[in-house]
Amino acid sequence: MSETTIPILPCRTLQPVLDFYSALGFDVTFQQTSPNPYAVVERGGIQLHFFGMKRYEPTESFSTCYVRTDDVDGLHQAFRAGLAARYGRVPTRGLPRMGALRDTSHGMRQFLMTDPGGNCIRVGQPTSEDLHHRPAPKETFARALHYASLFADSREDPAAAAKVLDQVLRLQDERPTPVQLLRLLVLRADVARRLGDEELALSALSRAAAIHLTAEERDSVEDDLARLKELRA
Repeated sequence: MSETTIPILPCRTLQPVLDFYSALGFDVTFQQTSPNPYAVVERGGIQLHFFGMKRYEPTESFSTCYVRTDDVDGLHQAFRAGLAARYGRVPTRGLPRMGALRDTSHGMRQFLMTDPGGNCIRVGQPTSEDLHHRPAPKETFARALHYASLFADSREDPAAAAKVLDQVLRLQDERPTPVQLLRLLVLRADVARRLGDEELALSALSRAAAIHLTAEERDSVEDDLARLKELRA
């Protein structure tokens, strides 16, 4: 017995969505306009179906699906390169957009991307057999990073993430380690840009870039440094 699950996702019009996935290296393997707009894209073992809806609003979409892979780093790199070639940059806000590659608190290494139809495609690779969310850390700054990352990525609520980060960055009686400060500032810049606050994003990026880290510390925040470079570009 063999079964396959195929997500069927909405969009207002097909062509912008098909152009987006073509930039990611997908092939359009089927397309029709009648009796209803419908198309299929495929890349390796990933197959996504789309249907057109005239009254559909992409910015209000809750459509999502999860793609499991055994090479999330490779897909992230390939997708980033494709988007940069297509759009001249990797879009990080609005539609379409692509998020950072991060290790989550529920045993997955993943990134999120949202296509022009507003569909959020979560791409991840298990890093643990336990996929339950880990308890939030007790330490102040680790706890803030835990919740801010959940809001920013898993829930796609940048405003809530910004609130958590602003509260902890204003603390006067406690100070984060250089590694924690870098991670806090990169995430703050990320959510600021998603919220359209370019001035705050640039300020946070400048502060993050000025932080001195040892070689060992830099190795521990490789993903954050990659996101810093991407956001500054």
